[in-house]
Amino acid sequence: MADEQQFIEDGLQRTQIDEFFADELGRAGYGGMDVAKTPMGTQIVLKAEKPGMVIGKGGKNIRKITTELEERFDLDDPQVDVQEVDEPDLNARIVADRLANALERGWYFRKAGHTTIDRIMESGALGAEIVLSGKVTGARSRVEKFNRGYVKHNGEPAEEIVDSGVGVAVMKLGTIGVRVKIIPPDAELPDDFEIYEDVEVEDYVADTDGESVEELLESEPEEDTETTEVGHADPEDVDDDVDEEVIEEEIVEEDVEVPTDDDVEDVDVDELEDAVDEELDEDVEAEAEELMDEMDEEDDDE
Repeated sequence: MADEQQFIEDGLQRTQIDEFFADELGRAGYGGMDVAKTPMGTQIVLKAEKPGMVIGKGGKNIRKITTELEERFDLDDPQVDVQEVDEPDLNARIVADRLANALERGWYFRKAGHTTIDRIMESGALGAEIVLSGKVTGARSRVEKFNRGYVKHNGEPAEEIVDSGVGVAVMKLGTIGVRVKIIPPDAELPDDFEIYEDVEVEDYVADTDGESVEELLESEPEEDTETTEVGHADPEDVDDDVDEEVIEEEIVEEDVEVPTDDDVEDVDVDELEDAVDEELDEDVEAEAEELMDEMDEEDDDE
């Protein structure tokens, strides 16, 4: 048999065994099971609110269940272990069966839903959700939800942390499905965080062998390497080149002669103005002569 087919067969067998226990141990408060196949046989751990009713007087009921497992489900040497549920109000399977029985006894769905979810939260649950679907009050089916606290619906936490249970209430108008989800008090969610008050930050700084951050920054490297990577020069060589360029620029700046105030006073301002006026007069006379020549040429043409 292929591996995929074997997985399907194991899952189907597990579901059938779970339904068998739910029918046989409903009055004892059946809270789920765990099945593990070992070399010695099949180990089954039952969780029940009332283990005494599961075992029966002198172990009569447990022997009946073991024989039924061998004959109906063809299990090799099944070993059934019964464990008591510490807090029934935090077991989603037990809570769903209780709520379904309350609806069958005639409880109004809102009163039953609020009472049940209040008991769950009083037991210390981080969050809970109850969903009732079906013909709750009339001929038309609908869905009613009751929420408290914080509940995960998606991802791995919804599969690993959230405890889910399903029950069915058979009413005159039709069946009502009951689905319960509970997050136990000791659940560790991936988005949880803690806030520490009056705590110094130094307690959470990584150990640096007694050296402070300033000492680490000021410390020099122990080994002198010419190049760290291909195409990257040694930082010390780069610093030397920069220092030489700065020195050359300073020398160039020192050679430049800047006129002083004494030099400016020695220059005669009147002589500069006369020279500028002479150049302007020469330019104006040249332009005037050109205009006169153009006018004479026009008269000759006429």
